[in-house]
Amino acid sequence: MISPLPHATSGGGLGRAFRYLYRVPLLLIHILVLLPLVLLSMVPLWSGIRVAGLRIEHLAIRLWSAGLMRIFGFRLRRLGTPLPDPAMFVANHVSWVDIEMLHSQRMMGFVAKQEIRGWPLVGWLTARGETIFHQRGSQESMGGVMHAMLARLQAGRPVGVFPEGRTRDGSEVGPFHARIFQPAVEAGVPVQPVALRYGPRGSAQTLVAFGAGESFFANFMRLLGEPARSADICFLAPIAAGELEGRSKIAELARERIVAAMESDA
Repeated sequence: MISPLPHATSGGGLGRAFRYLYRVPLLLIHILVLLPLVLLSMVPLWSGIRVAGLRIEHLAIRLWSAGLMRIFGFRLRRLGTPLPDPAMFVANHVSWVDIEMLHSQRMMGFVAKQEIRGWPLVGWLTARGETIFHQRGSQESMGGVMHAMLARLQAGRPVGVFPEGRTRDGSEVGPFHARIFQPAVEAGVPVQPVALRYGPRGSAQTLVAFGAGESFFANFMRLLGEPARSADICFLAPIAAGELEGRSKIAELARERIVAAMESDA
């Protein structure tokens, strides 16, 4: 169980107004000036050029995502090392911020709910970031998602998933759906759990999470005015291909490692 930080203690008044005063212009510059440069990096003619060992388009996305998190006041810290391609990365799911957090450290194609496609800016960015969209409740959609994930892993590309299946209130890590791990089993690639912690020991999980009835835009603007706080991306011990028999056991171990990391002081 995560010790929650209530929305009421998130800071307000003059402090919030001051943060909007300087963060909104920075956000506009980040979107109107720097985002076009990211798109320019995706031009096929030079997108494959490598800088510091990374494709230039992937490096641009990582830097842009890290900058966005900085504008929102998140002081990022990476613990552990992400696996090389191909691999399946699985993380706890709190908010739209999770995708940008992960993209700030490692380029990967996500599996995300169809509704995200319609969100301002984030929906468009996730589509450009090779996201596989899933219509919740549709078995036909899930079948297509599983096939797309398997194809990407077999092609040597990484995939990122949120096995809880949806965002939660941040008070705990929900159960993991074992089926989502099947492509990793069939492709014979490792699974790396990733714990996303907002605040010390995840104390700000409930604050970052969507409030009851809170829209994407309301959450976006609320978080933009929040005080600066730490945010950890913890790449945990991977589960090697063939280490466990069956997707259910992989799902259980992945969740156990994430829950343990949420309660750690490291």
